[in-house]
Amino acid sequence: MSIILNKPITDPVAWKGQELIRDDSWIFHLSDESLAGVAEALALCKARGAKVPNINKEDFPVDGQLKEDIKFFCEELENGRGFMLIRGLNKMGYNEEDLAIIYYGIGLHMGTPVSQNPKGDMLGKVTSVGDPNQRDTRVYETNSYLPYHTDLSDVVGLLSIRKAKTGGLSSLVSAATVYNEVLTRHPEYIGLLYRPLYFNHLGEELPSLSPIFSYHDGKLACRYLRKYIEDGQAIRKVSLSKVEVEVLDLIDSIIHDNTIRMDMMLEPGDIQFANNYTVMHSRTSFEDDDDPAQKRLLLRLWLKMPNARILAPEFPGRNGIQAREPA
Repeated sequence: MSIILNKPITDPVAWKGQELIRDDSWIFHLSDESLAGVAEALALCKARGAKVPNINKEDFPVDGQLKEDIKFFCEELENGRGFMLIRGLNKMGYNEEDLAIIYYGIGLHMGTPVSQNPKGDMLGKVTSVGDPNQRDTRVYETNSYLPYHTDLSDVVGLLSIRKAKTGGLSSLVSAATVYNEVLTRHPEYIGLLYRPLYFNHLGEELPSLSPIFSYHDGKLACRYLRKYIEDGQAIRKVSLSKVEVEVLDLIDSIIHDNTIRMDMMLEPGDIQFANNYTVMHSRTSFEDDDDPAQKRLLLRLWLKMPNARILAPEFPGRNGIQAREPA
């Protein structure tokens, strides 16, 4: 059973943006040796004719420093700050197809890619192609502001192919810091965050129960997207109480605090990874280039991690969205 944590978290996972913005240790620069390893793995994969997502670890072998780097990525995501930005691929002049292979190949050595939608897409394209006025359009398919949330996997990755003309900042916030702030400002609310609420998760016929926070086996885990919570209660015909709305309002005020959140621009070739149990992510609105070929484009990867934290029974893990058979 999960227990209620009633003291602040002091581990590196409880970071504040105002502190990290003055410290670039969260940016990992691939060394020349690692970049050489990437180039060798890419060449072998292409020689075999393998294409994403139909490649495996053997198609993209890693060794030496690159192998050690990947071990570090996994450790930092689970037991460190819970996120990282990886730079260096832009030096190599890779095209979109090459970058996709490299990104997916590294992901295979970190964990297991999982489906991101009912179509079974293993590598998602994050670009503005949808009509924001259509109910079934997911926000990441538009150029609108994307509210803070966690995804349905242990880890989420984003690879930047092209930036927007203006805007499109990636924004992260530590779930542990949000928890600490609630504990400091309104400790009487903490118990409510452990109370199961209906989440309207994608891929489920009906909203299912999950708390926002869970503390189990010495680690905190978070699941959040306010719209999914509000839609979940509405579909299940359950009303949020006044105090529950106050708690959600408090969380939203904390995650939008300029001193707590971390904003960054993902430059072409940058890879960002974040632990979905410890980091909420968002994106500012953006304006695209008039040339369709220059539109903002990122590739998204959802990973099930072998070193992921053990979750409480009342906080069920959700790794991917089950693909539906074509009608």
